[in-house]
Amino acid sequence: MRVRVLGCSGAIARGCRTTSFLLDDDVLIDAGTGVGDLSLDEMASINHVLLTHSHLDHVAALPLMLDAVAARRLAQGAGPVQVHALHATIAALQAHIFNNLIWPDFSTIPNASTPLMRFVPMAVGEVLRVGRQAVEVLPAVHTVPAVGFAAASPSGYWVFSGDTERNPAFWERVNQLPVAMLIIETAFSDREKDLARRSLHLSPATLAQELAQVKPTQGADAYPIYITHTKPAETSTIMVEISHFDAGAEPGESARHDIRWLDVGAEFVL
Repeated sequence: MRVRVLGCSGAIARGCRTTSFLLDDDVLIDAGTGVGDLSLDEMASINHVLLTHSHLDHVAALPLMLDAVAARRLAQGAGPVQVHALHATIAALQAHIFNNLIWPDFSTIPNASTPLMRFVPMAVGEVLRVGRQAVEVLPAVHTVPAVGFAAASPSGYWVFSGDTERNPAFWERVNQLPVAMLIIETAFSDREKDLARRSLHLSPATLAQELAQVKPTQGADAYPIYITHTKPAETSTIMVEISHFDAGAEPGESARHDIRWLDVGAEFVL
C-alpha cells in the first residue's frame, strides 16, 4: 500500500495544506485543501472518500474535487464517488454544503439513480472494503462525531487518529493491531493547552499521556509515530515540547518513542 500525504496541517499558509491522505490511487482519507495539488487525472481516479468528521479543514476540497471531475467521470461511466462517513457527518454535509445553496447536491446530479456522489454510512468498529483496501473505523473524541482509521497493509496497519482528545477506546483497539505507522494529531502547544482541551485536540502534555497507553509488549519503538495537524504558527514550539517530554530520563539516554514530524508531500510504502 502506498500512502501520499496531501495535507497534514491544522490550518493554511504557504506550504501548508489541511488534512488529506491518498491510499494507492483510489482511496482518499479526508478531503482537506491538499487535494487541490492533485492533477485532474489523479482526482478522477478516486472512487472512495473516507471522512473522519465534518469540520471544514477535513472536507473543504470534497465539493470542489467533485465539480472538477464531474464531466470526466460521467463521460467515462465511472459510477458515483463513494463518500463513507458517520451518519452525523453525512447529515452535516447535506445540510450545510451539498444543499444547492452553498454547493450543488451531487448526490442527485445528473439524477438520483446515477449520481456523481453517493453517501455511504459507516460506524465505529466497521471494516470498510474500499478498492483494494480494508480500512477499520476507529473511535475518536472530538467536538463533533468523529473517527480515526486503520488501513491494513502487508507491513502492518497504517493508523490515523483523526482529530481527537484523550481516547482510551482508541488505544484499546490499536494495541490489538500489528501497527506499522501511527499518525496522531497534536494541534496546539502546551501554552494553549486549555484551548486544546476545550476544542478536544491534543497538546504535547496530553499526547504524552496518550502514548503512555501504548501496549508495553509492543515496545515504545515498535513503530514510528508521526505528528500531524499542528497549527503553522505553533509547529516548531510543539515539536520542541514533544522532544522534551519524550527525552530519556538521563542525559544521553535515547528517546522513548520514535516521534517524527509529518511533511506534506511525503510518501510511504507499507
